[in-house]
Amino acid sequence: MEDPPGPPWQMDWTKQAWEDFQLMPSEGRQLVMSARAELITVADPYFRGIDADVSLPHWITVRPLASTSPSGPHIADLAGGRGWIIFTFIRRHADPQITVTEAFWA
Repeated sequence: MEDPPGPPWQMDWTKQAWEDFQLMPSEGRQLVMSARAELITVADPYFRGIDADVSLPHWITVRPLASTSPSGPHIADLAGGRGWIIFTFIRRHADPQITVTEAFWA
């Protein structure tokens, strides 16, 4: 039996999220790309479990968008809430991927 795929994960963007990312100032784009590098290289981009996100840089936190849906969309808060990306992670056997549905920078 073949092992399921692992990182690095593919990351796709909705059209609107990509456009919003492109309009961010350089500082915001750099932090989003740094967060992307973290998300695509970990075994579980949802960082499930106690202290699962201790390896993340101090400026990024990952949590469920809704506490009632721990397997649903997640938010990666950047720089203490100055920006964020909202994403879903689908662990399909053939083509697992992360999809960014919203990108924001204040």
